Amino acid sequence: MLEIKNLSIRISSTDRPLVENFNFALSAGDKAVIIGEEGNGKSTLLKLVYNEAMIEGYCQHTGQIIRKGQLAYLPQVFPEEKLNTTVEEYLHGDDDIPRLLPRLGLAASFLSSSQPVRTLSGGEKIKIQLAKILAGEPDILLLDEPTNDLDLPTLEWLEGFILSCREPILFISHDETLIENTANVIIHMEQLIRKTKSKITVWRGGYSDYVKTRNLAFDKQTQVARKQRAEHKAQMARWQQIHDRVEHEGRNIAKADRDAAGRLLKKKMKAVKSTGKRLDRQAEDFLEIPETEDAILTKFDPAAAIPQGKVILELNLPGLWVASGVASRLGPQQAMVIGSDSKQHVGDSSDTLASRQLTGLILLNIHGPRRIGIIGKNGTGKSTLLKEIWETVHGRKDITAAYMPQDYTEVLDYNMPVIDFLATNMRKDTITKVRTYLGSMKFTPDEMLGRIGQLSGGQKAKILFLDMVLKNANVLLLDEPTRNFSPLSQPEIRATLKNFGGAIISVSHDRKYLDEVCEIVYELTDNGLDMVL
Repeated sequence: MLEIKNLSIRISSTDRPLVENFNFALSAGDKAVIIGEEGNGKSTLLKLVYNEAMIEGYCQHTGQIIRKGQLAYLPQVFPEEKLNTTVEEYLHGDDDIPRLLPRLGLAASFLSSSQPVRTLSGGEKIKIQLAKILAGEPDILLLDEPTNDLDLPTLEWLEGFILSCREPILFISHDETLIENTANVIIHMEQLIRKTKSKITVWRGGYSDYVKTRNLAFDKQTQVARKQRAEHKAQMARWQQIHDRVEHEGRNIAKADRDAAGRLLKKKMKAVKSTGKRLDRQAEDFLEIPETEDAILTKFDPAAAIPQGKVILELNLPGLWVASGVASRLGPQQAMVIGSDSKQHVGDSSDTLASRQLTGLILLNIHGPRRIGIIGKNGTGKSTLLKEIWETVHGRKDITAAYMPQDYTEVLDYNMPVIDFLATNMRKDTITKVRTYLGSMKFTPDEMLGRIGQLSGGQKAKILFLDMVLKNANVLLLDEPTRNFSPLSQPEIRATLKNFGGAIISVSHDRKYLDEVCEIVYELTDNGLDMVL
């Protein structure tokens, strides 16, 4: 139904390869997921498969894409020009949509809703887009990051939708659990050798089997390659000893013996050099030590720890409120919060604004090195609560707090060079240290010197984590910390945070993160904050 033959894609401005000689066929029953680090060209590949015009201007490609039947495409970001329409206006004109609503978990009354699309939750936006594209009865679905901004109930719904879908699906996702539960084909895109070489692996099978097989092959090849090099090093050391001894003998031959002995030593040296050339040729056939691009996070200093019983947070809020109808003035991240003192805080504005209540009473006491997770449906105010906690802790002198918001622009200046942001004192030793860390996290020299805004989402997340390490932060506030990392990188992220000796307060919909990292999980509802048993 979809066939790709000898496809290559290169970025026009840098000639960097994203795809080289890729061959693939999507067949009936396939649920194929594209995985890989941010910036590897996953979305570019999906756009090209759907419509070549979508990548014109920034990429060039060769090869064939054979499309049989009708393709439908769900973009990563909801179209900006449609956000101000109502739900009724957005869904109007498709007679099949009423039939599709139950399949998408939407009530029939949703068709006549006058609610602006902009105000819908992430899950509702995904569902109405699916209603539109499914009404066209497509033969293939292409989904670009459908899991972004979904709460846990909607993630579980999406899993069921993908599994029950009659149409074959080619999709991109970072959600490890969703991939494990739905995908039967893995397409793994990698950028190796400082992003000068692209590699795509296609695995027909489940994700867990792919990871297990990949790791076993990686470990076996690494073991063999290192053994070859170790044996070669020992052979070369022995060869060097023989070479030096023969050379020494040649320099110390008595003048009277120089003719006969010299001919013998010359013959011996010729044999020694021949052996050296043979050993060099053997080295050319050694297995390569396999390279992967999985994210490597610098570990936190064990000294960045919190003593047992240390008071981290004692929060008592009668509720959370958000300003109504003023998103255009304050921006989506400028939430109004009313704390225990009943004073209003809305950015730097002193205006009195209409507001709506998000949640009821919030009591949250954290002592010692606790790892806390906060879940809840979209729109309940989880990010707003995390911002309020940040306002409470970031000025304290007895702890060092760090904040990773969902919107990185809150803490990162995208026009700033990476090195300047991390090495704030600009001392030579600090710059060297930062460069070493960035190199271990697979940043190229150009990326280290370039501006933050040019980096992928995953690279920006690495910078925020590295900044926390350099500051020796012992209290981390993390809003969706794993959302921009590939599923292959996420186990290391989880292990790093699980072993962190400080306190973590995080908002997440990542089920593996919640299970493996968080000791206590709270759910934020309309009524307030409740511990999940």
